[in-house]
Amino acid sequence: MEKLKGLILSGGAGTRLRPITHTSAKQLVPVANKPVLFYGIEALAEAGIDEVGIIIAPETGGEIRDAVGDGSRFGVAVTYIEQEAPLGLAHALLTAEEFLGETPFVMYLGDNLLRDGIVDLVEAFRDSQPEALILLTPVADPTAYGVAELDGDRVVRLVEKPKEPPSDLALVGVYMFGPEIFGAAHSIEPSGRGELEITDAIDALIDAGKRVEPHVVKGWWKDTGRLEDMLEANRLVLEEIESKVEGELIESEVSGRVVIEPGAKLERTRVRGPAVIGAGALLKDSYVGPYTAIGADVEISGSEIEHSIVLSGSRIVDLPARMEASLLGKDVTLARSRGLPKTLQLLVGDHAEISIP
Repeated sequence: MEKLKGLILSGGAGTRLRPITHTSAKQLVPVANKPVLFYGIEALAEAGIDEVGIIIAPETGGEIRDAVGDGSRFGVAVTYIEQEAPLGLAHALLTAEEFLGETPFVMYLGDNLLRDGIVDLVEAFRDSQPEALILLTPVADPTAYGVAELDGDRVVRLVEKPKEPPSDLALVGVYMFGPEIFGAAHSIEPSGRGELEITDAIDALIDAGKRVEPHVVKGWWKDTGRLEDMLEANRLVLEEIESKVEGELIESEVSGRVVIEPGAKLERTRVRGPAVIGAGALLKDSYVGPYTAIGADVEISGSEIEHSIVLSGSRIVDLPARMEASLLGKDVTLARSRGLPKTLQLLVGDHAEISIP
């Protein structure tokens, strides 16, 4: 098989992560202090794919261009392709038809994380050369996903959010296609929600007698579209970090696997890993618990934080209760005013200022 191209879909609105995504692309929200989108680009590069198209939306495309650039730091050449409206995954694919041409390709949803990357997937696709290869993973509640019905090593059909699932194998947001997918995508009609569904396009391939093969993911997979999924992805990635302390510790204690980036400064602070403290962060008289990612230039004093993500430039001062399972946007100020302590669970957008009684 000839070389493959990559297509990353990064145009979705991110409604489930609002208010963060009112001001920032959901694919740029960081997991373990690295934008989710970067994990996908790195996965493609690791699999030997060096030409990558990124589907962007008019509203957030500029921010994604600024973050990714020309792709050279990832070892890929990036082409940006604007999708005028989020009209479905198959519509996004058709938007990239000119870029992809007759070349087989990997389609990767930009807010997905796969623990083990896609090297094995690409090898399986090259070896077998089907018209499509789809990733599947067992899930507890198949009714919430697109689900595959299998016959041995072939996919018989896909069902979107079935009331009676034919299996527990849900579609993961990574697909491999030959050029035949374009004809299939052109042949389908919009679904009830007005979108061209990738499941319908794959079903059209199956109906035309084309070979669609399954590949069951062995490691974890996360769609980071919701707060709880984002925090879980953060936890899973932090589980595998290696300790590296490059910042300054003053009367501070670090235990477990902790990354403290250059320029960070901890004074009378305890950090229990796994955790990452971003470059230039300043932490005083505080506690940072496991599964927490503190972004660059964040300031924290007199506060306790655990199992949370704090984006760059935010300030957290004298919280009256431990902050848990929370996601704070960029440049947020969170400070105590007065009153009785309460438990805090927060999803706070960029540039907010909040006083806690």
